[in-house]
Amino acid sequence: MKLRGIELKLVYELMKNCRQSDRELAKKIGVSQPTVTRARSKLEKGGIVKEYAMVPDFGKLGFDIMAFTFIRYRREMTPEEYEKVKVVAKEYEQKFPTPFLMALKGIGLGFDRVIVTFHENYSSYTEMLTQLRQLPFTAVVDVQGFLVSLDSTEHYQPCTLSKMAEYLLQRSNINRSKIACACYYLV
Repeated sequence: MKLRGIELKLVYELMKNCRQSDRELAKKIGVSQPTVTRARSKLEKGGIVKEYAMVPDFGKLGFDIMAFTFIRYRREMTPEEYEKVKVVAKEYEQKFPTPFLMALKGIGLGFDRVIVTFHENYSSYTEMLTQLRQLPFTAVVDVQGFLVSLDSTEHYQPCTLSKMAEYLLQRSNINRSKIACACYYLV
């Protein structure tokens, strides 16, 4: 689903502040409230809007570390093994809740998975690594971490969706400018 005009502006506004009413959004975007309601519904049904959430200051919530953990498996898991690992991981999560932001398959730096988690201290991070290495079927070969201190005053850009929203809107405007220039040269 390619976003255009109203839908892109709506995504931009929702990423900046998802608590806005359709009436407030309509004012900002310059359309009617029913138009915003229809566009929001379309974005939700199309899977563009996955959930509505705010981004807290995790340091103020008691987390000292944000961890990017890179994992390499000896071999790719079969679909059956992957389903079993998901069951075991859910059971582990119930016993030992871990504040996961995401766990994704990928590629780069010699690794094929990345997990982003938050931790109260280094000890809780190392405990998660111990448990991670013990998951069945995974055949973990290597685990490396990049730890970010959440109490640092030296962060250039803290975790926020506002910058991404600005980029999406700007990218759309740049693409429109390129189209307008191309049309000008074709005439």
